[in-house]
Amino acid sequence: MVPVAAQAAPVTSAPATATSAESAPVAEPAAQVPAAADSAAAAPAGGLADIVVTATRRETNLQSTPVAINVLNTQALQDRHVQSLYDLADGAVPSLRVATFEARQSALTIGIRGIVPLDANQPAREQGVGIYVDGIYLGRQHGLNAALFDVERIEVLKGPQGTLFGRNTEGGALSIVTRAPSGEFGGRVRVGVANLGGYNGDVHLDLPEYANFSVKLDAVKQYQGAVTSNPLPGQVGWGYYDRVAARGAVRWQPIQGLTDDFSYDYGQDKNSPFYSQLLNANPNACAPGAQSASPRCVLPGTAYTTLTGAVRPILPVVQVNGNSRMRRADIGVVQQPSVDETHGFTNVLKYKATPDIELRSLTAWRGVDVTQWDNSGGAHRVPLLNCTSATCNFSRYSLADLRQRQFSQEFQAVGTVSAFDFVAGLYYFNEHVSDDAATPNSQQYNQATGTVTTLDPCIGGGSAASPAGWQLGCRQIDRASEVHSKSYAAYGQVTWNATDAIHVTAGGRYTHDKKEGVLHFSRNINYDNPANASIVARNGYRPLDESWDRFNPMVTVAYDATRDLHFYAKYATGYRAGGASSRTSNYQAFGPEDVRSYEVGMKSDLFDRRVRLNLAGYIMDRDDSQVDISSIQVTATGSFNNLVTINAPGTTRIRGLEADLTVNPVEGLTLNASYAYTYTRIPKVNIVNSVTTNGVTTSTTVPQQFFIVFTPRNAASGAIDYAVPVGAGNRLTFHLDGNYAQATQTFDQFATKADASLIFNGRVALGDIPLGAGAQKLTVAVWARNLFDEQYVYRRDPSNSLPGAPTTNVTSGSISNVLGDYGNFNTPRTIGVEASVNF
Repeated sequence: MVPVAAQAAPVTSAPATATSAESAPVAEPAAQVPAAADSAAAAPAGGLADIVVTATRRETNLQSTPVAINVLNTQALQDRHVQSLYDLADGAVPSLRVATFEARQSALTIGIRGIVPLDANQPAREQGVGIYVDGIYLGRQHGLNAALFDVERIEVLKGPQGTLFGRNTEGGALSIVTRAPSGEFGGRVRVGVANLGGYNGDVHLDLPEYANFSVKLDAVKQYQGAVTSNPLPGQVGWGYYDRVAARGAVRWQPIQGLTDDFSYDYGQDKNSPFYSQLLNANPNACAPGAQSASPRCVLPGTAYTTLTGAVRPILPVVQVNGNSRMRRADIGVVQQPSVDETHGFTNVLKYKATPDIELRSLTAWRGVDVTQWDNSGGAHRVPLLNCTSATCNFSRYSLADLRQRQFSQEFQAVGTVSAFDFVAGLYYFNEHVSDDAATPNSQQYNQATGTVTTLDPCIGGGSAASPAGWQLGCRQIDRASEVHSKSYAAYGQVTWNATDAIHVTAGGRYTHDKKEGVLHFSRNINYDNPANASIVARNGYRPLDESWDRFNPMVTVAYDATRDLHFYAKYATGYRAGGASSRTSNYQAFGPEDVRSYEVGMKSDLFDRRVRLNLAGYIMDRDDSQVDISSIQVTATGSFNNLVTINAPGTTRIRGLEADLTVNPVEGLTLNASYAYTYTRIPKVNIVNSVTTNGVTTSTTVPQQFFIVFTPRNAASGAIDYAVPVGAGNRLTFHLDGNYAQATQTFDQFATKADASLIFNGRVALGDIPLGAGAQKLTVAVWARNLFDEQYVYRRDPSNSLPGAPTTNVTSGSISNVLGDYGNFNTPRTIGVEASVNF
């Protein structure tokens, strides 16, 4: 991921959160625009400013571009103190949902319009929303939370972008556009401090053009201490991050009409997951006996008539707290920071073949290296509850390594011929991903003394002869896999400007995807060892060797009723590639999913451009939805609980309405409001439970309801921005935003919801303070995120509060492992001060 740090807004920028426009992905860095120190992005005297986007691969006015887009410019990012993509999880754009993977902060789940993958953390599974930096697709969600560099704007393209973006953009695309070298000397330095031991700094330096070369250098540092402290001395707490990043960009313009932009970036993100605390104890009142006597103790997808075993009491060392964020863990555990490293180069070559036709080449090589050390659950997961002997081991230390490399090459032709605007392209993508994982226990509990000790880091819960620790060379590998993916595409799109008011766009993209994958380990069985061939065969293992072909069309009709009133209707399609689940012993494959979208929209500037109102309504139908289910898989070496990805039969329905309103009632004051309504419904899936005892197989088929995660039915955001001149040319700016999201599921297979949220952020800044006789200007600001310290559970896991999956009997469910729901609270209030100097 290209790190970034927000900078002052362009003088021509729009209000803090610009809304609605539509089209294809941004394909190139935008030209340098002069910046004003900490401008409030207030409207000009004539009303709201135009917003320039490059969503159609050319510069267009957002209001007359017929697709739904939200734009966050540099000022909006600065006002909200957005340092990474996870800072958008509060809901700045209501239809954009961002959440962290439980194991660490750097792996993000990103969804738009109800297209949200739960477990795209697997190497052979794809995202449903494409993430682009300067037109380059990022193949993995790993490393997405790296520090942002010098961002000019973030464009949120909503709805399928299959024609110009390609596969894995069913819900839309998130396009980050960074600031290119200007060729003029200048820059900015910013430093800040915050609570939780936080501090940040960034430097952006533009060098004068020399011999047709312009150079820009960026460096970023971001740090925050742990939100929840770890009682074990010398071990990292939870919710910590330490990010560093650097980027160099060179623009070469040897002749008129030829521009080559080359950049290289490196980022390192050390972080720890948010604390997974125990929220309650046996919340479903599970008890042994007839299942009908415990009506809430029901595992989805099963038809138990009897509950066996017993729910044991919570041990005295374990704290139950579902009301507030724990700032100190109840039990200290071994944990060191996870580390994500992102790196790569991008080269964008543009040549004006004629005044109306531009040829482009986009070349990129990128890599992600991840080392995960996650002990987020501590004492709040089984097997601590099963401490029936003198001592028991607990605390699942989730260790994982991932290495990803990708190369992409895209050729584009963009231009105008008579009344036709066109874009055509060829695309190639090659990715190699490998990973491994181990889950040793790190701590031991003594029943007699009530004390907790740390296990030997090599032996762990194993033995000297069979170590099961967390040190390298001592791990029992739970799983390891390797995947090669290739994608080829050809696309074209033409807009016929039939009249000054009527515009018809049609396009299509043909894609051929090829994916090959293998398991190297599963449940500590080495699949590459010929001695294990019989076990591998009994597990039903098959390497992944699949290919898919798709043609994704798009048609849009746009009507400009007046200069300030625009309507459009759009049909678009998209698809997400299939893959295989590396968490299963047979490497169970799943197929692609496809989306058809029907959308209508209106964009308007009213009352002398003092009011901007944009509306969109859509219907999306998704076939063969990829959903995740936890189930028991019988293997040659035992029965194990696996997270399996399947294709839900039938058509998933997604329906939505979106509204964006910007008002500039008086000079210096801008009001923004956005709302998104999203209805989702996955058809019920028939789940077959089978167990074999003494050669006899018993099965039950149970219809199960699945859910789309992290997608609230109602979400809204609002902001107030006010700027007033003070003193001799100084500016005082005020910003306040509020963001609401209704409660939503966080797991496909459970109806259990997390909490609703209402988060406020604010900033007050005094800018344009001259420093001496030069052009240097100082800005000082005070900012706050989660201003009122709202506490809510954004991720709630009920899997430890329900009966286990069937292992020996499809009608009897064991409650011996029932503990309670556990979950993660949001980040607490953070407050900081910062100063920046523009020169």
